[in-house]
Amino acid sequence: MGNNVPIHAPLFRAEQGVTLLGGGAVAHADLALALALAPDLVAADGGAAHGVAAGHMPLAVYGDMDSIRPEIRAAIPPERIHALAEQDSTDFDKALRHIHAPMVIALGFTGDRIDHELAVYHGLAARPDMRCIVLGAHDLVVHAPPRLMLDLPAQTRLSLFPLTDVTGQSTGLVWPIDGVGFHPARRIGTSNMTKGGVMELCFDGPGMLLIVSRDHLAAVAQAMRAASVWSRTTGAPWV
Repeated sequence: MGNNVPIHAPLFRAEQGVTLLGGGAVAHADLALALALAPDLVAADGGAAHGVAAGHMPLAVYGDMDSIRPEIRAAIPPERIHALAEQDSTDFDKALRHIHAPMVIALGFTGDRIDHELAVYHGLAARPDMRCIVLGAHDLVVHAPPRLMLDLPAQTRLSLFPLTDVTGQSTGLVWPIDGVGFHPARRIGTSNMTKGGVMELCFDGPGMLLIVSRDHLAAVAQAMRAASVWSRTTGAPWV
């Protein structure tokens, strides 16, 4: 690549939260649900079409711009389009790394191509300093922070999927995780259940995905806003 290929663009800063749109399927009702919790709209490349179709003009669009339709690009003020031509990262990562906000709710990134969806979870792991909720048709996924206090009803399915070696502690789970060494090829923690009420999850390092039903989006959003995050450079807890 030549030296003129842009890899950075202006940051998008939001005080409340950002709804981030991808190119996969997005229901208008889901967009409204996300915007109620994270009111500033940003799109990753072709995801801008969902906002325009629903009458919500994206405040910024990031990506390599290989999938945004010409008529959609023409409808968006040009100063909001940030083309990043490098091919070493996905459009999801391009957008996420340019957002500075207390929380991101990402729509349109699940349920289509499996390789694209796996790349999104890699993006969560690569940006442990971000509070990002990936919302799908049935479930939501977050990169677990160092400590999460979450209020869920009894018998709520809660799954843990490690992307690396991770250990942790829990209160409020039917099957506690204390002393369990998680690893993607050896030990995972899918289909655990909650006892009900406020539960606590703590982890010794980044790399754990937490999966619950999308019915609990509001509770997870509240908990993630209150949680500390991981330092991207050291992997240590960082407020």
